[in-house]
Amino acid sequence: MKHALRHILFLLALFWSGALLALPQIEHWQTRNGAQIYFVATHGLPMLDVQILFDAGSARDAIPGVASLTANLLSEGAGTLDADAIAERFDALGARFVSSAGRDYASLSLRSLTQPGRLNPALETFGLILRAPSFPAAAFERQRQRTLIGLKAREQNPGAIADRLFYQALYADHPYAHPVSGSEQSVSTLARDDLVQHYRQYYVARNAIVIMVGDLSRAEAERIAEQLLAPLPAGSAPPPLPAVNTQVQAQTLTRAYPSSQTHLLLGQPVLRRGDPDYFPLYVGNHILGGSGLVSRISDEVREQRGLAYSAYSYFSPMRDAGPFQLGAQTRNETAQEAESLLRSTLERYRNEGPSEAELHAAKQNITGGFPLNIDSNGKILGYLSMIAFYGMPLDYLDRFIDRINSVSLEQIRDAFQRRVSPDALIAVRVGGD
Repeated sequence: MKHALRHILFLLALFWSGALLALPQIEHWQTRNGAQIYFVATHGLPMLDVQILFDAGSARDAIPGVASLTANLLSEGAGTLDADAIAERFDALGARFVSSAGRDYASLSLRSLTQPGRLNPALETFGLILRAPSFPAAAFERQRQRTLIGLKAREQNPGAIADRLFYQALYADHPYAHPVSGSEQSVSTLARDDLVQHYRQYYVARNAIVIMVGDLSRAEAERIAEQLLAPLPAGSAPPPLPAVNTQVQAQTLTRAYPSSQTHLLLGQPVLRRGDPDYFPLYVGNHILGGSGLVSRISDEVREQRGLAYSAYSYFSPMRDAGPFQLGAQTRNETAQEAESLLRSTLERYRNEGPSEAELHAAKQNITGGFPLNIDSNGKILGYLSMIAFYGMPLDYLDRFIDRINSVSLEQIRDAFQRRVSPDALIAVRVGGD
């Protein structure tokens, strides 16, 4: 039995080694009107994924909610086509279009087969949505009302309430503070012209990043990039966002909610994309609260005391300092105990750091699962979007495993002690009295 197990592990090791050698090769260039293009050729399937990113997320909202509503309304009408005609075109070709906005960026995505009879008309419709959205008045009002209904529903969700309060407390008057979808008050004031203005200002070539992953040659990718971006005005990239204040003051926000459970969130703004401390903090948090049931936080809160089904921590890096967050959902009567345990576990870990055995296990877990993170066009697209939008080096994926394996115990202790302050945590509690 042991011999068979060793044989299986040996075969798995060979598999992972081969997978690690097949890292995507990223090509990068710029169109004539200033758009940035990132391309990975994959020839396993006759499929193409195209994603266009604009620095046009909710952090750029003139009125909270305008970026989200603009992105959601793009496929409601373009040129002479209405929403039904657009949907029918994509359905007939077996293509899929999605648009959305987050805090940092807005994105438009197309997935299509690469046979010319399918890809070319899919790209034509995609390009029409990109360059000539009509923002129909009736569709605008319908989407605005749908957003307002969604915002009302979120106020009946204690987890959503906790998340909103958490970001407001962390970011105060910074654009990251307001919800991506806006508020009932802000969305109620939005007009169609606000969406048109947001689109005209930010959906321009010099503010565009195009990511393509699929069964194409470089020449074909260059042709598609020019086809999609050439009709856009060159425009200009927006100025940098204001800096996030990472020196927040500790505070506790409590919101009563008629439930038997209390949602707990604790954290502070810490980490931006490309931060030199990213890998020590990422590996360190894998041990602290990012590895599920085997993490320290889960062991302390769930396994040893049964205070919560799920307890966790994670870093969420953004263009500027994204949050370090700890959380749990626990019974109302144990909320104080669970919060104290989250705090004490963090403080002890910050002071002592992980053990050698914990670090070894974390590295094995992260690097062992890495091939599965790049085993499809969609997953490669996700990594490439991060690399492209945040200006990460093109060899990020090539160096990922080496960067993980090079993290030391001392680097983790040093990074946590410099960047995480247990005495300056924002705490949010939403639940029963």
